Amino acid sequence: MPLKSDHMTERGPAYVWLARLRALVLAVLAIVFAAAGIGFLTFLSQLREVEARPDRKADGIVVLTGGSSRVSDGMELLASGYGKRLLISGVHPASAASDISRALSENQSFIRCCVDLDHFAQNTQGNAEQARLWARERGFRSVIVVTSNYHMPRAIVEFSHAMPDVVLIPYAVVGEKWRDEPWWASSTTMRLVLSEYLKYVAAEIRVRLAALGLDFGPEPSEPPASALSHRPATAQVN
Repeated sequence: MPLKSDHMTERGPAYVWLARLRALVLAVLAIVFAAAGIGFLTFLSQLREVEARPDRKADGIVVLTGGSSRVSDGMELLASGYGKRLLISGVHPASAASDISRALSENQSFIRCCVDLDHFAQNTQGNAEQARLWARERGFRSVIVVTSNYHMPRAIVEFSHAMPDVVLIPYAVVGEKWRDEPWWASSTTMRLVLSEYLKYVAAEIRVRLAALGLDFGPEPSEPPASALSHRPATAQVN
C-alpha cells in the first residue's frame, strides 16, 4: 500500500497538469465553435431574401460581376436614375461588346453614354480597389454596390476598407434558386453559403489586421490605361 501511495504521489502533478491542459483545450474549442456559430448566424442575418430598391440615389453604381442578373439589375438602376454612371467591375478581357448588347438591347443608349468597364479586377478586393479609383476619378461621394445577396457582406467589408470616405448603398441581387427554396435545402447552395462565410471571415480578419498596420494582402496597383473602358462586355466570376 505505501508503494502505491508513493507512486500516485509521484505521478500526481503530471496528471493534474494534463487534466488542466485538456480542460483548457476543450474550453478554447468550445469558445471557437460558439464564436463560429454566432458569426455564421450574424452572416445569415445580413443576407436579403427579397430584392428591394435602394432608399436613395447615389453618384455612381458599381456592379460586381460573377452572378446571374447582376449586370441587368445594375442597368435597371441606372435607367431609373439611381446613379449618374455605372461601373461593371471584373469584366473578362476577352469579352466582346456584343455580349452585353444582345442581352440588354433596350438599354443601348445608357450603355453608350454612361457605362464604364473594369477589366483589371480579379476578385472582390480588386473590385473594391478599382471602384475606389473610379469614384475618385469621377469625384463620386456615394456609390450603390450591386452584387448577389450571399456576396454582399464580404463586398461591403472590402469596399468599406478601400473607400471609407464614400457612402455605400447595398443593392443585393437575389437569385431564382435562393427565392425558390431555403439555402439549406440544396447542397449546392449550402456549400456556396458556407464557402462565402469563410471568405467573409477571412476578409474581416485581414481588414482588421490592416487597420492595426498588419496588411498581409497584395499591394493594390494602379490599372493600366486600358483597364477602364466604355465598352460593354460580359464578366469574370468573383
